Amino acid sequence: MADAKVIPFDDDRSRSGGGPRSARRRAAAGPAVGTAALSALPGQQDTVQTQEASQRGGEPAPDASASAGRGGWDRRIAGGLAFLRRRVTGEYEVDEFGYDKELTDQVLMSMLRPVYEKYFRVEVKGIENIPSDGGALIVANHSGTLPLDGLMLQVAVHDNHPAGRHLRLLAADLVFMLPVVNELARKAGHTLACAEDAERLLRQGEVVGVMPEGFKGIGKPFGERYKLQRFGRGGFVSTALRAGVPIVPCSIVGAEEIYPMIGNAKTLARVLGIPYFPITPTFPWLGPLGAVPLPTKWTIQFGEPIPTEGYPVEAAEDPMLMFNLTDQVREQIQHTLYKLLVQRRSVFF
Repeated sequence: MADAKVIPFDDDRSRSGGGPRSARRRAAAGPAVGTAALSALPGQQDTVQTQEASQRGGEPAPDASASAGRGGWDRRIAGGLAFLRRRVTGEYEVDEFGYDKELTDQVLMSMLRPVYEKYFRVEVKGIENIPSDGGALIVANHSGTLPLDGLMLQVAVHDNHPAGRHLRLLAADLVFMLPVVNELARKAGHTLACAEDAERLLRQGEVVGVMPEGFKGIGKPFGERYKLQRFGRGGFVSTALRAGVPIVPCSIVGAEEIYPMIGNAKTLARVLGIPYFPITPTFPWLGPLGAVPLPTKWTIQFGEPIPTEGYPVEAAEDPMLMFNLTDQVREQIQHTLYKLLVQRRSVFF
């Protein structure tokens, strides 16, 4: 993998003095409301003004909320301009893999969030099974013809975890061969699906996501939906054992139906150098419009973590142990998928 470029980067005054003379002055100055208005903190002035207006029988001053609104917009504009300045001058940080946290939080997540919340209406369960700190490996099923499930999984962890954790996805080499997608993937924290990169991230305390089905899962026909494909040779289990981090099974329901794949133009796929060329009820017949996914209702459930820290160092080289753990993770994901499908009322609701 090419080396990622790293770019550096009011006083409260005592009012107890004055004695009786001060008390007489305050009493002569007017009602207590006026005194409260003068001594109120900045955050309390709007409330005091409202109380004064109600005691006078009038309406609160309209410019208080308006000025607060203007202040909010001023802060947003100032923050946006500061963000653009840092982008232009290069005064922002990326890690050794090319991950740009500021760009991800402020731009990429903001672009994905409407799709996540309004279009697919994703429901998240079991988010507490992801540790609050330290490394963890999330293993999920893969489907949907296009890898939107990985992006929605990233938003689910980012927006719902109480510790505000970020998911670092392991992606296939095809992702990093595409000109624009390559840059965006690295900025969003994705990296090549290899054991070395995954182990380094896990040892740094990151939450790493992997979808072991790969192209076999994402490109399977609609008739085989929600039937997990082979999980490879269990390389993700070996990586978790070496790093000593828990494995969190994850089941995603709803992605299978966004592009119902009813055919595969294999000859065209070979010519284009891609794993498959999908044929759906809308693509390629409707052209670009056929690339719009169906608005299905999604559920993402994180299962009970499977600990690995109790195993000895040489356990990562034990093929029988890796097979058993891989099968355990796969069975847990498959069982949860069936359970979620039984509970689902409709594909779209």
